[in-house]
Amino acid sequence: MKIGEVAKLTGLSVKRIRYYHDIGLVLGLRGDNGYREYSQSSIEALMFIQHCRTLGFALEECKTLLELQNNSDRNAADVKALAMHHLQDIETRITQLSNLREQLTQLIHDCQGGEQPNCAILTGLSQKQHGAS
Repeated sequence: MKIGEVAKLTGLSVKRIRYYHDIGLVLGLRGDNGYREYSQSSIEALMFIQHCRTLGFALEECKTLLELQNNSDRNAADVKALAMHHLQDIETRITQLSNLREQLTQLIHDCQGGEQPNCAILTGLSQKQHGAS
């Protein structure tokens, strides 16, 4: 199947499919006409990667998961460990985002708005916060 058809089928852009090809995640074989042709297994791999990306896995994690998917001798514990690590990363980001929301909500609450030059938001952003980098 040609790359344009694969793009329509998978919902990925042609550019993204080419990128995945260039980094070795999936391979399309070049036909005599010079066009890349993708097999059913390549299309399934692209859909697998798409689903992994939807769940927030990084490309390296997608590559590892795809390798595990294609390895009939895989150890399910390896897959579970990778997924658990990813979940821990998500939980950490949720905590960080929650803290950011609280800080920003407080800054907005403290600002009176209006036409005066004093702004609690700018003052708050100018102060070093504990735990900030």
